[in-house]
Parts: sequence; C-alpha cells; structure tokens
Amino acid sequence: MIRVMFLCTGNSCRSQMAEGFARELGKGVIDPYSAGLFPAGVNQRAVSVMREAGTDISGQRSKGIDPDLLLKMDIVITLCGSAEASCPMTPPAIRRLHWPIDDPVAAAGTEEEVIKQYRKARDEIKKKIVEFIKSFDRGPDHDI
Repeated sequence: MIRVMFLCTGNSCRSQMAEGFARELGKGVIDPYSAGLFPAGVNQRAVSVMREAGTDISGQRSKGIDPDLLLKMDIVITLCGSAEASCPMTPPAIRRLHWPIDDPVAAAGTEEEVIKQYRKARDEIKKKIVEFIKSFDRGPDHDI
C-alpha cells in the first residue's frame, strides 16, 4: 500500500475530504492520512457535502503534522499554497505533489452559494483522487 499524507493549512476541509475519498476509493491501494499546519477541527459543511457524495468523514479528526509520521510517507500532497510553502522538508525519497484547490472555507455569500463552493472543492478533490488511483495502473513514475 502507498502511504499518502494530504496537507492543508487547517486540516479541516480539503485535506479531510481527500483523506475520506482516498480511504474509500483507494482501498487496497492507498493508506491515507491528513494533517494541517494549524489544525482547526473538521468543518461541518465539509462533513455535510461529503455525506451527499456517500462518504462519511464525521469520524475523522483534525491533526497537526507529526514529523515522524511524515517521514514514513511515500507521497505528500498539499492542497493549498500555504501548506505547500510551509510543509516541513521531506527526504528526496518522499514524492511531493501539489493540488491547488480553492478553499471553500473562505467562500462568502448566501448559504447556498457557500455550499456550492464546498461541493466544487469536493468534486475537484474526488476527480484528483480517482486520477491518482488510476495512475498506479500506469506505473509509479507516471505524472499525476
């Protein structure tokens, strides 16, 4: 199994969604983890839109970056520019990827407009996770 850590600033939304999809869609392929630079608790709107998609992340928790666990990863994927820039150094053997997904937590407007941004982030993350899993059928050095 490929150990993957998804990193975001707060480990409240995007990285939680990625961990949830990876756990569900990547069974037998991915051993997923998530963490944040400044853990902020799991966002309830993220839980809600993930439930709409059939994935339950309500039991996940927001965590900081554990340096020892980070060093055990095969791949680290950042989902925001802040995490990409601030992630601790990793050895060259750990592959680093960056998936820039807009932060729905920053969305403003009516509740429906805000939820629409959460759904957009969720759908982008799911698409990336599906492509990521398929990439292992094409070999480990294929671009993701």
